[in-house]
Amino acid sequence: MHQDFIPRPDAAFDAFFSNIVNYVLDNKARWGHVTDDDAYALEGQYEDWRVAWQKTLVPHIPQLTLEKNRVRVTTERALRAFINRFLRWPPVTDLDRDKMAIRNWDTNPTKQPVPTTVPEIEVDTSVIRQLSLRMRDFGASNWSKPEHVHGMELSWRIMKARPEHVRDLHNLESVTANPIVLTFEENERGERVFFAARWFNSTSHVGPWSDVESAVIP
Repeated sequence: MHQDFIPRPDAAFDAFFSNIVNYVLDNKARWGHVTDDDAYALEGQYEDWRVAWQKTLVPHIPQLTLEKNRVRVTTERALRAFINRFLRWPPVTDLDRDKMAIRNWDTNPTKQPVPTTVPEIEVDTSVIRQLSLRMRDFGASNWSKPEHVHGMELSWRIMKARPEHVRDLHNLESVTANPIVLTFEENERGERVFFAARWFNSTSHVGPWSDVESAVIP
C-alpha cells in the first residue's frame, strides 16, 4: 500500500498546509491556471484549520478537540482536491512540487502510451464512515493496474442526485495503488457519494472517465 504524502501529526500537517498556501499565492501568476478565487479559497481553508488547531494547544474542553478533528477532515479533503486539480500537472513543475513537499510521480522520461480503457470500481462499505474503493480494468481477473498505467484518479462528491457531468464532482483523489479510502464525518452517514474514475500514466496523461456510480456512506 502506498504511503500518503500528507503528514498525519497535526503540527506537521499545519506546516505542510501553510507552505503550500504560501507557495501557491507566490506562484499562481506564473502558472496562470490557478484563479485568485481558488487560491484565496484554499487560504481560507487553511485559516479555518489553523484557528481550530490553535485552540487545542492550550488547556481546553474536549469539544474543541472534536471540532479540530472535524475541521481537519474537511480542510484536508479540500487541500487534497486542490492538489489533485491544480498541482499534479503542468505548468506546475517537478521542482515546484519538491518545494511544496508533494510527491512527484513522473520519474520515467520514456514516452508512455495514454490509457484508453476505463476502470471498474468495487466499493467496500464494511467500515462505518468509510468507503474503500478499488479498481481494475473491466473483465480483468485480478486487481492489478493495466499495463502502462501508473495510477488512478477518482472524482467524487456527496450529492442528492446524480450529476450531469463528471466535472460536477469537485473532490479529486489520485493514488498509485489500490484502494482509495474516503473517510467521512458521523453526520455524513447515510448520504450518497457519486464518483467516477480514470487511469493515468507515468507522464500524467489521463484516460477516459468511467460511468458515474454511487454508494451510501455507512
